[in-house]
Amino acid sequence: MPVFTEIAYDRFVADVRTLAAGIAAEPGWRPDFLIGIGRGGLAPAVFLSHATGIPTLSCDLSSAVKEFADDVLARLAARARAGETLLFVDDINDSGGTILRLRTSLAAEGAPAERIRFAVLIDNVVSRATVEYRARTIDRTEEKDWFVFPWEAMAPQQSLDSDAAAQPARIA
Repeated sequence: MPVFTEIAYDRFVADVRTLAAGIAAEPGWRPDFLIGIGRGGLAPAVFLSHATGIPTLSCDLSSAVKEFADDVLARLAARARAGETLLFVDDINDSGGTILRLRTSLAAEGAPAERIRFAVLIDNVVSRATVEYRARTIDRTEEKDWFVFPWEAMAPQQSLDSDAAAQPARIA
């Protein structure tokens, strides 16, 4: 049975502020847009938008609806080809699957890699993917908790159990 660790609202806000400070400290690179990755990256992207003044867009991979995922990625890649910089925001870089999928899709659409970056609240140091900005790190070889972010705390326990059970390698 997984250990569920709730992320307190104050901790979430502090993590968003850490990301905002990291972005502000980066000389010569400021995103034109934040891209919230649905579902877990939407709330952090909106909070980060308020903290930085950078507008937010979204891409929803979790819905598996092409018009809101693949089609959106093609349009975002076109924006990057035209010179805009994009910062994709997610809650956690765990296995790296989501970030690798996004990087691969954007590259296939011709998005220049130097115009695309990623930010997460929690970064797994043994993930298959890397991110440019993180609020904090974990090591999944040691820490197996299933993190429950403030927006996920609204879900019934059965949904949390189901989500965790669908990813047994992360919590085993």
